[in-house]
Amino acid sequence: MQWTGQKRNDLETKLRDNQFAHAIPYLLETTKFGIRCAKTGPADYSKPGRSRVGGDPDLPPDWEWPMTSDGEAMTFLAQLNLQELAQHDESSLLPKEGMLSFFVGVDEPAYHIEHRVLVMTAEQLAAAVHRPSPEETTMEETFEGFALSARATLEPPNYAYIDYDRIETDDVGYDEFEAVYQDIRDEGEQDILQLFGYPTSQHDDAEYEAALMLLTGKNYDYKMDSALNQIAKKLGGDKDKAKQEIGDIVMLLEIDTDNDVGFCWWDAGVLHYFIRKEDLLAGRFDRTYCSLYSS
Repeated sequence: MQWTGQKRNDLETKLRDNQFAHAIPYLLETTKFGIRCAKTGPADYSKPGRSRVGGDPDLPPDWEWPMTSDGEAMTFLAQLNLQELAQHDESSLLPKEGMLSFFVGVDEPAYHIEHRVLVMTAEQLAAAVHRPSPEETTMEETFEGFALSARATLEPPNYAYIDYDRIETDDVGYDEFEAVYQDIRDEGEQDILQLFGYPTSQHDDAEYEAALMLLTGKNYDYKMDSALNQIAKKLGGDKDKAKQEIGDIVMLLEIDTDNDVGFCWWDAGVLHYFIRKEDLLAGRFDRTYCSLYSS
């Protein structure tokens, strides 16, 4: 990521003020630009094309509702107006206009979940209209719709991804860093969606799981070395290229459990959508991976 002077100064100041000056080089290297979306109130369906979570989507009149391979109507989860997000996309990863809409099938099991990510052009978005959800969808529940407001955030490594040796000293440990972490991220009580950054998880292997399925079509066996070797084999034995592919996996969206909307991912977990950076930049939203994390 390319640091601006102001953001770099803000990060360094927060770290120095909290006795983490020793971690500045590490966090400048590993912190990512993110986008967080917060609920701002009930969805207004009289204004199609606005960013929304829960409720019903806006779709062009001639588009069919996404269906699972078993012929069930998928559940709509969120739509993101890309023009609204563009000013907050400091990594310049997303298209500048149009809309992304996220649907999901049955969230059992928690890996390789059937889903769809629909992308609309600006012209298609202009023609989109409110589309009530089918009476029965895969999640078997009705979710309340809320309008969203996006903002740019900094996303340091979370507890699953952080290098504790680079953070802890004799005087401060991760418990002290956690408060700084929350401050750096600028978390809000109404936050429900996160684009980019690090996925919420207990382990730092979500990108291995996603890359393995996207590149080889195989399910993850929870062995990182095995996944790396399988990806490398698919890439002609090039292990360095395999590592690069894993490192370039992008968390396209994280959807939190939320009582207002009605989302509850297993035991109050999160739902993830991942994509290869190459596919994201090419607008290939038909090549995504969906999984669920819950403690």
